This record gives sequence, structure tokens and C-alpha cells, in this order.
Amino acid sequence: MDRREFFRRGLRQASQAAVKGAEGYAARRARHWIRPPYALDELAFLLACTRCGACIEACASGVIFGLAPRLGAQVAGTPALDLLNTGCRLCPDWPCVTACEPGALRRPESGVTEEADAAASPALPRLAQAAIDPGTCLPYRGPECGACRSSCPVPGALVWHLDRPTIDPQRCVGCALCRQACIVEPKAVGIRSLQPALDDHAAGVA
Repeated sequence: MDRREFFRRGLRQASQAAVKGAEGYAARRARHWIRPPYALDELAFLLACTRCGACIEACASGVIFGLAPRLGAQVAGTPALDLLNTGCRLCPDWPCVTACEPGALRRPESGVTEEADAAASPALPRLAQAAIDPGTCLPYRGPECGACRSSCPVPGALVWHLDRPTIDPQRCVGCALCRQACIVEPKAVGIRSLQPALDDHAAGVA
């Protein structure tokens, strides 16, 4: 290896390390919020998002909001989901994604042509992690409830055993509609970011 190639390789390795470091930093910060459907990985999302607000305006349920300036210039104004207070309706036509011209929200290719299968579509995006707290959920404490029984749009994600609800983590996409339907305070359904968490605080931004 000559001297020129040695420095080229060193620069490539340094660049790769810098990118990995930036990705790790972005992912760690993203534990505190939840991005809209079909968002790119956090670093790619931040590079693509123009803070135009089109996805926020396109959301009929008002679940998308812009992150506050106090969180820093890197993320201020970028869209997140307020799943602690409102559920995502998983709209069939994904207006928030369609409105995103920069492509920060981007549906994956279905892999089939419209002629081959007009009904084919990518799988539902995973938005967050949801879990039921038996200490708060009424059916676990004796009283009957069922307020969330018909709230889940994903078949098999919210399952009832002996009139007690459970969430199947393999099927649940974290839309939080069950949390929205919950009638107790504090809510019996917890919502967390998909990013690995360092603590036990619920994901979200007040």
C-alpha cells in the first residue's frame, strides 16, 4: 500500500466512523419522539425534511405536530406524532406521506405492478410500541370495561382473554387508537418510541 492509498483509506474509515456516530446520536435523541408513518431513519429523515409543515396540514386527525424550538435547531419544526393524546388513524391513502415532497416520509415499493395486483401495498408502518398496564386497566382490577375493544384497526393486535385486553407486540403497529379510547387516567395503554430506550419514561414530547 503506497502513501496515497494509505491516506485515502484512512479518510474513508474516518468518514464512515463520523456517519455512524451521527446516526447513533440522532437515534438516541429520537427516543424522545415518534415520527410520522413511513419516516426514514432519523438521520436521513433530518437531512431530507424541509420543515415545510405539509404533512402537519394534511393530517385530518391532528396527530402530527412540529417539535418545539427548545429541542434544538436540528429537530425544531420537524414533524412528530402526538400519540400520548391522539391516535394515528392509519389513513388508507396516507395523506401525510403523499404531501411530503422531499421524501422524508416515503412508502416502500410494493414489488408488484398495478396490473399484476392493484390491491397490493406495503405492510403497515410500525410507529411505536404499545403495552397495557394491568395496574391501571379496569378489567384487571375487577370492573368490566371494554372501551378499547373496537378501537384497533389491525386484526389480531388487540386480543381479549377472559374480558381482559392484551396487545400482541408482533402485530401491533403502535397507532395508539386503543390509548385514545381508554377511559381511565392515567391511561392504561403506554406508548414508547421504537428506538431503544435508556430509561423507563414514556416516549413523547409535551
